[in-house]
Amino acid sequence: MRIPYLDLKRQYRTIQNEMDGAVSAFIADQHFVGGDKVATFESKFAKAHHSKHCIGTGNATDALFVVLKALQIGAGDEVIVPAHGWISAAEMVALTGAKVVFADVESKTFGICATDVASKINSKTKAIIAIHLYGQICEIEALCELAEHHKIHLIEDCAQAHFATFKGQSAGNWGIASVFSFYPSKMLGAYGDGGAILTNSDELALACRKFANHGGLSKNNHEIKGINSRLDALQAQVLMVKLNFVEDWIDQRREIAAFYSGQLKGVGDIQVPCMVDHSKPNFHIYVIRTQHRDALKRHLENLGIGTEIHYPVASPFTTAFNDNNWEASDFPLSYQLQNEVLSLPIYPELSSEELHFIVEHIQLFFA
Repeated sequence: MRIPYLDLKRQYRTIQNEMDGAVSAFIADQHFVGGDKVATFESKFAKAHHSKHCIGTGNATDALFVVLKALQIGAGDEVIVPAHGWISAAEMVALTGAKVVFADVESKTFGICATDVASKINSKTKAIIAIHLYGQICEIEALCELAEHHKIHLIEDCAQAHFATFKGQSAGNWGIASVFSFYPSKMLGAYGDGGAILTNSDELALACRKFANHGGLSKNNHEIKGINSRLDALQAQVLMVKLNFVEDWIDQRREIAAFYSGQLKGVGDIQVPCMVDHSKPNFHIYVIRTQHRDALKRHLENLGIGTEIHYPVASPFTTAFNDNNWEASDFPLSYQLQNEVLSLPIYPELSSEELHFIVEHIQLFFA
């Protein structure tokens, strides 16, 4: 049996009629950049997340850069980012000229640890970037309190957290701004690249929209120096189709996650995802921890079961950011996670037979 880690062809087959019709209409319309389709998607996406403004961008990495620049963060400033997670947060801070300050993550959600963040705030700190990793909302209330107390910005990276909630409030609605990814593998994925910024601030929304569009709101009107990062109309059309299905997909992922956790809890040294009170993760990624990660990964791959590692090297230990010769003791949990996390296949189109095959062979590995 061959079970890919992700199979977008299966998803396409379930929505083929709707998607083919939408894409054909888009081609016939011949309006490829900007226009009503992008504006309509922005409005629907903002409304779905109970946010006032949505600004489409070329990708989530661009979105982070746009937010940082719109907040006028740059040389002489410091921004605190998680040590474990995708590297783009650290990259974009560095590219503004600000100093990247890493904080370790906590053990329940693997998001940035509020206690470690608190120890690293100083007079130069201008923002915290909180990544809701794997679809789990991080220690957001504690981070909000820190940001408010120290009068610094809280930016949410929701690239993996579409429609995840904590105490009924959507990811992306806690800080001054949030960014989302529409990379094809994401919970709401485009047929190419794409991203978005959400904010409830009129002033920040205007600044972001200008900066992402060559510094102005209309052609040949350049009020500030900006960049070119726009969500194209084809991706907006694709995303509007998928927006009608995404909540059902998330419900199905939650069912698969519950099955995995029920079958794998207590097997060997496996740690299954922690379910935090009042939190509803979307399970964009289902991650287990085991000290036998590499051997288990090989075992599953030999059986045709695809897995991934998110992420094999914590950001401070990458060549790009190891200027300080960081040691494991500087970010102990992040260091552990890079050697222990393993992502299992999780998508609605997986069959019951496939899911039972996966858990059976994980159980046999530890028998």
